[in-house]
Amino acid sequence: MAALTEHTILPLPAFDAPVRLLIVVAPYYRAIADGLIAGARATAEAAGAAVDLVEVPGALEIPTAIGMAGRLANYDAYVALGCVIRGETTHYETVCNDSSRGLTLLGLQGLCIGNGILTVENMDQAVVRADPNAQDKGGGAAAAALHLVALHRRWAGARRPVGFGRDEPRDVIRLAGELDGISSSGDRTA
Repeated sequence: MAALTEHTILPLPAFDAPVRLLIVVAPYYRAIADGLIAGARATAEAAGAAVDLVEVPGALEIPTAIGMAGRLANYDAYVALGCVIRGETTHYETVCNDSSRGLTLLGLQGLCIGNGILTVENMDQAVVRADPNAQDKGGGAAAAALHLVALHRRWAGARRPVGFGRDEPRDVIRLAGELDGISSSGDRTA
């Protein structure tokens, strides 16, 4: 297999308002999980995001925990971290596919999620991918979540606050005025 020789990493977005990030990690392989967490925390810190961390038993529980947090807590984004290493049975495919599918479905419902669940053939591959000084997949997952927050805030604009299930009714006339560059007092802002 040819090694990837060139790729692009987008610069981290800047935020005017605070960002709350929840890291959900399955620490089955503790050393790998710790590397992923370190990378995710460093990236979040570089972007000025506040971070909370919860642990779940395995990769299959990560989407459920994120879904619950999306409904019951107040986070702007989520980082899914864990590691699945191929074994002798088809359990590997089930865990990889179902955890990824669960995260994708939550993302399509509006949650900002960075997927850092490693799916690898062996421990050597996991070590390189988890290491913040090597491939830094934990940091990459945090960066993906932060980029989605930036997009969400950009597109949501004045219509509603960022978040899942927290839509507020808006004054449509005032909103139209804001879009036309008129402040709520009737003065032109642009």
